[in-house]
Amino acid sequence: MKVLVTGTAGFIGSHVAIKLLERGDTVIGFDSLNDYYDVNLKKARLARFMEHPNYTHVQADLADRATVEDTFAIHKPRRVINLAAQAGVRYAAENPHVYVASNVTGFLHILEGCRRHGVEHLVYASTSSVYGANRAMPFSEHQSTEHPLTLYAATKKANEQMAHSYAHLYGIPTTGLRFFTVYGPWGRPDMALFLFTKAILAGEPIKVFNHGHHRRSFTYVDDIVEGVIRTLDTVSEKDPRWNAMAPDPGRSGVAPYRVFNIGNEQPVELLRYIEVLEHCIGRKAQMELMPLQAGDVPDTEADVSELIQTVGYRPAVSVEEGVARFVEWYREYYGA
Repeated sequence: MKVLVTGTAGFIGSHVAIKLLERGDTVIGFDSLNDYYDVNLKKARLARFMEHPNYTHVQADLADRATVEDTFAIHKPRRVINLAAQAGVRYAAENPHVYVASNVTGFLHILEGCRRHGVEHLVYASTSSVYGANRAMPFSEHQSTEHPLTLYAATKKANEQMAHSYAHLYGIPTTGLRFFTVYGPWGRPDMALFLFTKAILAGEPIKVFNHGHHRRSFTYVDDIVEGVIRTLDTVSEKDPRWNAMAPDPGRSGVAPYRVFNIGNEQPVELLRYIEVLEHCIGRKAQMELMPLQAGDVPDTEADVSELIQTVGYRPAVSVEEGVARFVEWYREYYGA
């Protein structure tokens, strides 16, 4: 089928595009190639599939309403995977308008495209950050997400609510995926694993926040991609068991709408994550132990039982295997 994938020059989006092309789908890629981080890395990701006969690329920003509308009208995708967004939790404090333009206005343009052109299913990236001040572990889709701690999380929460309204008003099946700390080859340079690897190889110290004691559901990118594809193939429906007197926030009885956690069920302490990285590199890290950053949460832990039940898949790659694959890629890509 023909699938519009936004963010195909990005970390997760490039992996998703390759997976779809490998199974025979036609992919319309959409990416602005902005300079939030190294554009050459984005171009290198694209180069892996840009010449594929079933791939077409549109270089534009989601905030460009006219181009988004034209993309839907010209290419007429059957399904859409929206992975484009202004990334980075802390960057939002410096550039809030960029986040709203990309993550909220841009998402509105995607929803309008789906509405006007009869898209069968919209799958979009949300984040575990929507759980915010909630400390009930493991995080479940049945829990409240009313207290985001960053603007980035708030924009993703807005996406979920916008998706529900369009699913209700226009019958567009929508599924949101709350990603938990994704890592792996071709990752983002502003992510911890990338920063740590670069510094350790250069003999420079790394900043370890919360003294390394926070735990994360680190999730390998291939696990994320498999979940995205399976979700794309499982079109959301209204839940006949939904109770409007005690509404479940993870599903709906008035709209074809779902949200799922997608993350590794075995959270790992940051110090252990660094220990695995040291082993893979063959060199000890110089650590600057620092307090927890503003907006960060001490721990994340994913309950993925809903994903398992609905699409028959759970993330399974261990940090030992995943970090080793990342280091192998990093050495090869940078000649380190």
